[in-house]
Amino acid sequence: MRLKQALLIVTYILLPFIVLAQPKSKPAFRLVPLGVLGGIDESNLSAYMLAATGTQQYICFDAGTLHYGIQKAVANKTFQVPGDKVLRQYIKGYFISHAHLDHIAGLIINSPEDSSKNIYGLQGTIETIKTHYFTWASWANFADQGETPALKKYRYKVLYPGTETPIENTQLKVQAFPLSHSNLTSTAFLVQSNDDYVLYLGDTGADAIEKSTNLQNLWQAIAPLIKTKKLKAVLIEVSFPDEQPDKTLFGHLTPHWFMTEMDKLAALTGPAELKGLNIVVTHLKPPANSITRIKAQLKTANQLQLNLVYPVQGKALNF
Repeated sequence: MRLKQALLIVTYILLPFIVLAQPKSKPAFRLVPLGVLGGIDESNLSAYMLAATGTQQYICFDAGTLHYGIQKAVANKTFQVPGDKVLRQYIKGYFISHAHLDHIAGLIINSPEDSSKNIYGLQGTIETIKTHYFTWASWANFADQGETPALKKYRYKVLYPGTETPIENTQLKVQAFPLSHSNLTSTAFLVQSNDDYVLYLGDTGADAIEKSTNLQNLWQAIAPLIKTKKLKAVLIEVSFPDEQPDKTLFGHLTPHWFMTEMDKLAALTGPAELKGLNIVVTHLKPPANSITRIKAQLKTANQLQLNLVYPVQGKALNF
């Protein structure tokens, strides 16, 4: 009996240290920003490579900047291989949120040097790429549909909201959600690896400004994943500081409108569930003083204690 009591006492004393010593769970995803800004800097426009940890099977969310971003990643030793191998072999497909040039210019310009792969998007996005970019009047038709001759390097893959789609040549799956971006439909991509998820939002305005329920619908879809700690990160834009008038947001968020949307999400999950949630802030628009104001305003408004992350071109993040 004394021996059992002694063991219980020792266990009680050591248990907190045993718990503290448990290794942290390994990251599920590796994210490599190739371009992080909105606006006029063509060398640093929206593009994010994502892979399941331990693989080189990347997808690319948008493709505003490819070549320069890959070169920055190689220079930072994020990749240990030449840039052309990253472009041709590591990127398995492109997920284009909408067809504005700052989200697709890198894909178009790099197409002659790229390898065969898929371009994923909603029907409207694919149609714009097909009829305005990969045409012989504007560039060349490197895709498998549209103007003849079709060079068939890229294959268009239309995504349908509410349908989970396996991503070819990866272990990943994706669901697409429509977003409101002024007079255009943008897209959010929810990517799954086993039981873990990352959410990427293309350009979007707040529901109240856009007279939409698209973000509310998205928050309802991801709330259960937040409650179960399966959602590892959210990539979402904040383009302008709060001084920007609502009438000239053109389908973008400010710190105020971003936090308004996060409050709506918190109403679904409970505020405590959002504490520490990784929020990768994308699409900040120059000039530098505007970006500084955006960051300061987000810090002040962050009553939910979100983990706000500001990606750096060419430097990997793990979630």
